[in-house]
Order: sequence, then C-alpha cells, then structure tokens
Amino acid sequence: MIEQYIPIFIVFTVAAVIAVGMVASSGLFGPQRPNPEKLSTYESGMKPVGTTKDRISIKYYLVAMFFIIFDLEVIFIYPWAVEFKRLYGEIGIPVFISMFIFLVVLELGYLYAYKKGGFKWD
Repeated sequence: MIEQYIPIFIVFTVAAVIAVGMVASSGLFGPQRPNPEKLSTYESGMKPVGTTKDRISIKYYLVAMFFIIFDLEVIFIYPWAVEFKRLYGEIGIPVFISMFIFLVVLELGYLYAYKKGGFKWD
C-alpha cells in the first residue's frame, strides 16, 4: 500500500530541495550592497508614523473581509451559475438549496461588516 505513495513523496522531496536551493542560491550569489536607505523601513514610500504597537482601525480588517467575501462569491457562484441550467434537470432543487445556504452565510459576513460601520468610508 505504501509503495503507491512513494512517487508522490519523491515529487514533494524534489520540489522542497529545489525551493530551498533557489532561496539559498539567491542569498549566496545575489548582489549584497546594503546601505541605510535599503535597510530602512518602508510603508508605501513614506516614513513610518508611530510604533508597531499602535492599534489598527477595524476598517482595515473590514476591507479585508469585503475582499475575501467578494472573492468567494466570484470563485464559487460564477461557475455554479454557468453550469446550473445544465445541471438543474439532473440534480434539481438540492443544488439550488445548497447554493442558497452558501449565499446566506456570505451575506451574514456582509451584515456583520455593515453593523461595524464598514460601509462608511469617511
């Protein structure tokens, strides 16, 4: 039984060796000319303000949540909508109900963001 998995382990091992080798070779053979400008912290081309211990506004996390929710909708709903008409005759209502439940869960994420003031951009 384990003999069937040996090729997979070999592929993973070769991939790990190549990845580690590339990272190590870039550190060994790449140009190394550090200067104060390269070693300074960088925040969108501006000098950083404040310390790293400052609290971040909830709006940052809400924007990230919007991005994730929108991506999930596009990734799952678009292919489902394209194939739904063809699959409706075969599978029927259970496919529709499962997508409806999925949409309800995603909309709960939008509702949470709305309650936290995520749609107020001022």
